[in-house]
Amino acid sequence: MKYLHTMVRVSDLDESLDFYVNKLGLVEHSRRDVEAGRFTLVFLHAPGDESEVVELAPNGDDQGYVSGRNFGRLAYQVD
Repeated sequence: MKYLHTMVRVSDLDESLDFYVNKLGLVEHSRRDVEAGRFTLVFLHAPGDESEVVELAPNGDDQGYVSGRNFGRLAYQVD
């Protein structure tokens, strides 16, 4: 089993990036625009350690968080 990343749902990507990058010190690794969902996924890691990744995933709509929409995930690769 190999750890891949942790996904965190966010309501405001800019505000979340300010916290994770400017205050916590993580580094932006990459971004992936998802046009069909109208949002951008941002992947962060600790300085000097690209193996431990945090994915920030904003909701793709303006509905905010309702029951069942504010989840995250831990991703692992298995055989």
